[in-house]
Amino acid sequence: MTYRGKPDEEHAPLFSGANTSGEEGRLERARLLEREINARIYNDLNGTRALLDEQEELLESLDAFELKINHLLNRGLLENQIYHYDQALQYFREAIGQLEDLGHATLLAEAYIDCAGVLMNLNRLEDAQELLEKAAKLLSSFPHKGLQGRLTCRKGFLFLHWKNYPRAIELFMSAEKLFKEHDKPLSLKDFSFYALIHSGLGNIYENTNEPRKSIEAYRRLVQLCEKHRLHTRLGWHYHSLGNSLKSIRKFQAAESCFNKTLQLEGKKNSFLRASAYANLGYCYLYKSDGNPKVALELFQHAEKIFKKTAPSDHYNLANLQWWKGQSYARLGKIKQANDHFRLAAQMAAKVHNYHQLAAIYKDMAQFYQSLGDYKKAFECQRRFGDALTKYHHESNNQKILELKVQYESERKEQEAQLFKLQATKLQMKALRAQMNPHFMFNALNSIQSYITSNQAQIAAKYLARFAQLMRRSLEYSDQEIISLEKEIDFLRDYLEINQKLRFADRMKYQITVDEDIEVDIIGVPTLIIQPYVENAIEHGIRNRKDGMVKVHFGLYDDNTILCVVEDNGVGREKARLQQEKDPHHKNHRSMGTEITEKRLEILNTANPKANYVKTIDLKDKVTGEPLGTRVEIKIPIMELKAFGD
Repeated sequence: MTYRGKPDEEHAPLFSGANTSGEEGRLERARLLEREINARIYNDLNGTRALLDEQEELLESLDAFELKINHLLNRGLLENQIYHYDQALQYFREAIGQLEDLGHATLLAEAYIDCAGVLMNLNRLEDAQELLEKAAKLLSSFPHKGLQGRLTCRKGFLFLHWKNYPRAIELFMSAEKLFKEHDKPLSLKDFSFYALIHSGLGNIYENTNEPRKSIEAYRRLVQLCEKHRLHTRLGWHYHSLGNSLKSIRKFQAAESCFNKTLQLEGKKNSFLRASAYANLGYCYLYKSDGNPKVALELFQHAEKIFKKTAPSDHYNLANLQWWKGQSYARLGKIKQANDHFRLAAQMAAKVHNYHQLAAIYKDMAQFYQSLGDYKKAFECQRRFGDALTKYHHESNNQKILELKVQYESERKEQEAQLFKLQATKLQMKALRAQMNPHFMFNALNSIQSYITSNQAQIAAKYLARFAQLMRRSLEYSDQEIISLEKEIDFLRDYLEINQKLRFADRMKYQITVDEDIEVDIIGVPTLIIQPYVENAIEHGIRNRKDGMVKVHFGLYDDNTILCVVEDNGVGREKARLQQEKDPHHKNHRSMGTEITEKRLEILNTANPKANYVKTIDLKDKVTGEPLGTRVEIKIPIMELKAFGD
């Protein structure tokens, strides 16, 4: 499918048909609502929903394609921000379905990028990767720095999920550079992606035990969100900053962040609220002027919410029991401390979290040692050792798995780059081998004969045709893709010159195209058919007086053109024998067709071993005599370059 439109075009609403004044008023109101939605969607979710509901009613009676698509995209963004990922996915899929049917490159790329984010939230990483590859393909034809920045940011999160942190950091830095170099003012949505870059970097540094770098990234994140009023995830960002501050025992600053989380979140996100209470309790427990009583109250708040909203979250519930045990130990309440420590160990063991379990047993050993109960202290120390051994074993296995994932992701990326490089090299090689020297020599000789016989008008006509053909061949050598219309025009000129100059009307040709193919908007690899037409001439009809070459283009499927090149020549076996006897053609090999088949194989990376070229010997059903050769070529439909073809 090919997409029309300029690469940087604004998403101005499109509508058609005669408008009454009432319809114009509704359309203008729908446009105003879109602007208001775009201004509010990252800071006022309830207000945005009301605006979307009003806009939806207006759009039902309007013919405004882009407004309706943007409405679906904004619905998806809204649902994603309130953690309704399945509903968000439905909206994005609906928008993508319509865009793929009707065509709009920049909007479709934007929809792919947004939908990929939801798929990552659902941990459907391969599906997300597929959409990002589609977006990258569109943006290679329709460049747009803002969307390229968003795409690169999303790719960074994909590698973050795969725990390929060096590659993720590289992509986040590249995305930041793209946003900084953007030649237009960034939209609020662009700034939301800019914020995501710092969120991703903070996450990486947190996971790689670099808390100070993590704090720096999260501070930039909250500053950016405060400055541009990106409030919908700001509670999470303050929570992340608080956790990083807590890890280096900056309890006062961490406490301020967790309080900010509670202030921003209100009752919107139960999990985040519970986590903020739990971490506040930790700060009160361990800061220099700690207050274990206040800490216990905060832990009770958190536990109540967790048990109500996430009763199977044994990791966080185990942490709460563990910290409550430490609080009671500090208050000298031995029985309660002992009970909560044991409960914490049971919960951690239930989910096989050996890292957490080892830390709990270590604290329990110290607790019993302080009481002088060395038998229990020794037992807990032994269990600490066992849990630590299991954790290291699991950690090593996890690292091996992560390395495998990193290797696979990098291998795929390198293969894609290699395929592109190979395709470009083969394209240049094919174009250099494109014009048979016999064709050029005979064409120029024929033009010269017209000149010497004083047929200047005919000579000028064919010299111009020949020069145009050569110029196109050179011009197309810099392009990977051209329109099918240009491919056909090139073939027509090539066959016309062969017919008039080389064969003096001893050959005929025919080019036909199915009616349902739009030759001006369908892209194909550059000059992909000419080598097979040349083969038909050189090996099929060269020695015939009534040679015929037919070329037909039809749709094979939604992504493939089937081109059939057929001649009424002597057949492949007889052509081989003639070639062996002809000293001028004895060593002639159709390098063009060999290279073209390699190009087709590389361009169809999804199924490189499929048979894209099929050669059929045409024979008389009664006598078995050869009637010619038929070659069927499956050509992938490509996206046309911006402003070209």
